[in-house]
Amino acid sequence: MPGFFVGPVSSMLTTMKPDQTNKLDYSAARSLEDRVWEQIGKNNVKRAIADCQQLNRQHPDFASGWHTASKLAMITKNVPMAVTAIDKALAIEPKNTEWLLQKGSCLVKLGRMKELTTLVERLSSHEMKTAYQCSTFGMLLTLLGQREESVVHFQKAAALEPDEATHYYNIGCVQRTLGDFESAEQNFDHAIRLNPTNYESYKVRSDLRTQTPANNHVEFLEKLLDSDIDEKKAKVHICYALAKEHEDLGEFERSFHYLKTGSDIRRRYMQYNAQRDLDTFASIQETFDADLFKDANESDSNAEAIFILGLPRTGTTLVERILSSHSDVFAAGELNNFALQMTNLVKGEGTSEKIDRDELIALSTKLDFKKLGEAYIKSTRPLAGHTARFIDKMPLNYLYVGLIHLALPNSKIIRLQRDPMDTCYAIYKQLFFGAYPFSYDLEELGRFYVAYHRLMDHWQSVLPGIIHTVRYEELVDDIERQSRDLLEFCGLDWQPQCLNFHENIEASTTASTVQVRQPVYQSSVGKWRNYEKQLQPVVDILNDAGISVSG
Repeated sequence: MPGFFVGPVSSMLTTMKPDQTNKLDYSAARSLEDRVWEQIGKNNVKRAIADCQQLNRQHPDFASGWHTASKLAMITKNVPMAVTAIDKALAIEPKNTEWLLQKGSCLVKLGRMKELTTLVERLSSHEMKTAYQCSTFGMLLTLLGQREESVVHFQKAAALEPDEATHYYNIGCVQRTLGDFESAEQNFDHAIRLNPTNYESYKVRSDLRTQTPANNHVEFLEKLLDSDIDEKKAKVHICYALAKEHEDLGEFERSFHYLKTGSDIRRRYMQYNAQRDLDTFASIQETFDADLFKDANESDSNAEAIFILGLPRTGTTLVERILSSHSDVFAAGELNNFALQMTNLVKGEGTSEKIDRDELIALSTKLDFKKLGEAYIKSTRPLAGHTARFIDKMPLNYLYVGLIHLALPNSKIIRLQRDPMDTCYAIYKQLFFGAYPFSYDLEELGRFYVAYHRLMDHWQSVLPGIIHTVRYEELVDDIERQSRDLLEFCGLDWQPQCLNFHENIEASTTASTVQVRQPVYQSSVGKWRNYEKQLQPVVDILNDAGISVSG
């Protein structure tokens, strides 16, 4: 989780100071550089660092050596050093396409999107000559939301390396976000044919459409799972794909069998302390009490931001699509910006790089809230700012509701609420990437839901009338009434196209990208009942906490 969950950055790579400049010996420099990459290939990072330092000292005018140093710094997660090194390469060869692409990759890691936009504009006049260059540029374009153009570059990469499965996987992923599901499936099929061990393709492909008795991958996937697969990650992807396809076919016992098998494997190899998260919830509630909001300092008057938050799989993407169909609203996506700006400001107060969660929470209440609001709004540029309002749909912003209101009291906060058990089941069956570690164990999931529920009750108590709650079941039952209420809360005039959200051509990058391309439906309401027996551990935990699951 961002913000209160941020950890330190590795600093393994030390600063490299070049010796006095000598005439460049390309042969000697390349020999040393080859040695660095040989050590990297052997996963001997310390030796690679020592050899790279020698390379840069002895050959400071060898641009490729600084590029290698930047790559090595990225491997050790020392992004600031990676930027320093690639800037040295660019100082020697400012027009080198490879170096500029590496600078772009560094800017992505640092979240410096404004600089990335300028760099990508500069790169747009460059000819991408290799598959690596095409693919990397495609990634940068994707991150800036220029997905139609990114597909072109991924396709160029595939033409240059037609036997490389990764290119077709990348094409399929972007086509999926653009709603071109048929083409996406064809590219995932091709990626799998080229590389049957490209296991992520199996799960994403299964999610693209409702599987039918006449057209599914169950037999193939089950044979694959029964084969000699050692990689745990592979089994997880295949199990989740099988769970999805069996559910589509109405085979619920088989579906849950594979779902639990996959989630158990995933959880077994995760390092996650569930109690630590529960303690953080409690600490936030204790720190952000009613008195804090009475004595708050000056805030930023900016009213552009609309925060849509809540647990995943509760309808946040649906509400985002409804609102972003309005001509005055731009969907900026799931932004980490607020948590990152808060953390940066806290660390700017002279604290150490590594801050305990409770300390970070306490220090955040002493910030200059106006400065925090200004920093957040500035950080959203250039994505936002070209329409009257923009949406930040980071679900985890529920951790920062108090700070959001203190920093930007004129922003709008919308919370999605869904039936507790439908929520828990929908989370449990989703294979997340690098997020929501509580979702792979039913008891941990139940306890997390209880803590989240109590936190949201706390925000409603200390900030009455600030949060607009949208109940998923009411939204899909009467979408026009709920949509009108949403627009009224946001101070927006009614526009009929908001009801045709499924026709919105903007890309969707969330797990709900397939669903939001369809008109509203109610088939997900009460879906957990198909697994009532298997989900009993969650039912018991919610009942013990006084949370009704009888709806």
